[in-house]
Amino acid sequence: MYCIKNGLIHDAVKEEPYVADILVEEGKIKAIGCGLSIPEDAKIIDVEGLQVYPGFVEAHCHLGLDGYGIGFEGQDYNEANDIVASHLRGIDSLNPMDPTFRMAAEAGVTCVATGPGSANVLGGTFVAVKTVGKRVDDMVVKNPVAMKCAFGENPKRCYKDKNNYARMSTAAKLREMLFKAKDYQARKEAAGDDVLKRPAFDMKMEALLPVLNREIPLKAHAHRADDIFTALRIAREFDLDITLEHCTEGHLIVEELKKEQVPLAVGPSLGHATKFELRNKTFQTPGILAKAGCQVSIITDSPVIPQQYLPLCAGLAVKSGMDPFDALRAITINPAKHIGIEDRVGSLEAGKDADLVITDGSPFEVSTNVLYTMIDGELLNKISGETPCLSR
Repeated sequence: MYCIKNGLIHDAVKEEPYVADILVEEGKIKAIGCGLSIPEDAKIIDVEGLQVYPGFVEAHCHLGLDGYGIGFEGQDYNEANDIVASHLRGIDSLNPMDPTFRMAAEAGVTCVATGPGSANVLGGTFVAVKTVGKRVDDMVVKNPVAMKCAFGENPKRCYKDKNNYARMSTAAKLREMLFKAKDYQARKEAAGDDVLKRPAFDMKMEALLPVLNREIPLKAHAHRADDIFTALRIAREFDLDITLEHCTEGHLIVEELKKEQVPLAVGPSLGHATKFELRNKTFQTPGILAKAGCQVSIITDSPVIPQQYLPLCAGLAVKSGMDPFDALRAITINPAKHIGIEDRVGSLEAGKDADLVITDGSPFEVSTNVLYTMIDGELLNKISGETPCLSR
């Protein structure tokens, strides 16, 4: 049990920060306020003069599926032999021992949605995990969170010699799989308990049933405006939930996205435009979309941008005109909503997981240090990687 006292709280709920104490018990935030009743066995951490934030959350990355410094052997985020791979599960490629998890946690990134890349029209499911642990099963917050699909250059380039040369081919392959899944579901329902009448088991179809039933959304990789609209068109055709990932040209179609009101994950915005569909990328995009009333998350798409620079990306969005409170929400509560885990993470509120970050300044500033990261009520020392010994 901990009592974090006298910190300046940025809870991602109230726009103005305030000084208060946080009582942490059994991995949860028990209370936030002044004059709390503190149990005798609580370890007190006086953080007067310091800032306290919710643990930062990433809505879209490939953390743990692309190994750090080990080349091809560590790349487990794309299946190059099957363009429609809905049956794959990102959790089965995730390596929690990869050093990128420690780097993320030390920078205050406490929870991420990670999964397959964008080589495939259907890549498989994403999983939400905390960034500490040795066994992925013990790190899971929610599995699955979404079914990955991709539009634009990536599936065209990766499968151009395997019957996917044009954007209309990508769209057709996704539609075909969804039509087949609807037929598969109808036949299963019509058969009822008669196993002899059921269609032959199809793992790809089974994986798409939660999408058809709106239990999880399609997680649509789309940079260019036309690809964004194609993703939305197909989602509306099949009455599916959808989240839009990357949205590089989102600022060019802001009024349309405002009308659609689907969750938007914007990024990675740092770095060179490495392909045609990235020519219009800018750190202005998240601020323009947020100002219009869209639900915006800022993403690193790690390892495209290293996971630990998520707050820096939010700072660069602020530099490009984004409201600072919107930027904070874009790396806390909005990504939590984007991946459907806002009941547990994304803001500092009683009853939520005790995931928080203690800093000596704004996380948007390069000079700011993350002094401590707490995940599920366990405090990590950034310098040593060990839990500090504290006493009353």
